[in-house]
Amino acid sequence: MNRMQELYKNEVAPALFKSFSFKNVMQVPRIEKVVLNIGLGEAMDNPKALEAATADLMTIAGQKPVQTKARKSIANFKLREGGLIGAKVTLRGPRMWAFIDRLLNIALPRVRDFRGVSANAFDGRGNYTLGLKDQLVFPEIEYDKIDKLRGMEVTIVTSAKNDDQARALLQLLGMPFSSKKEA
Repeated sequence: MNRMQELYKNEVAPALFKSFSFKNVMQVPRIEKVVLNIGLGEAMDNPKALEAATADLMTIAGQKPVQTKARKSIANFKLREGGLIGAKVTLRGPRMWAFIDRLLNIALPRVRDFRGVSANAFDGRGNYTLGLKDQLVFPEIEYDKIDKLRGMEVTIVTSAKNDDQARALLQLLGMPFSSKKEA
């Protein structure tokens, strides 16, 4: 069992059960999945960019990503319906816990001028989305082997009923929320 999963099971879940005074153990919020997403507007002009981004995502996640297609055409962006415009990967189970461990303990501290992540990035249903400016914060990515710095989104989907429960869950797991209030 991963150490993050052990932390959740032994410390976080009992603390959440007690603080929110749930009546049943199944009401305690848990992390259901983590979705990594790279959107590539440049993939329409440069198909090699999509291959490079897919390879980077595969290295970070340890799982092959799915290439995403445009749902509808947008003339201003020269986008055609069905054109490949990104890559995403969904992590569950042991891979998810291993990724969360690496994100919180290795990748986030490597972000330049890091002062914590925004505490306001919840969607109202207990899911948290974090944007990273480049893929180099992950130690698996070698600087010499990348063609371009690409940002990515990390979405942590929880079973929490509201943002307060999800915030408490992530805080107890070690998510470094910034102390300043953002507008």
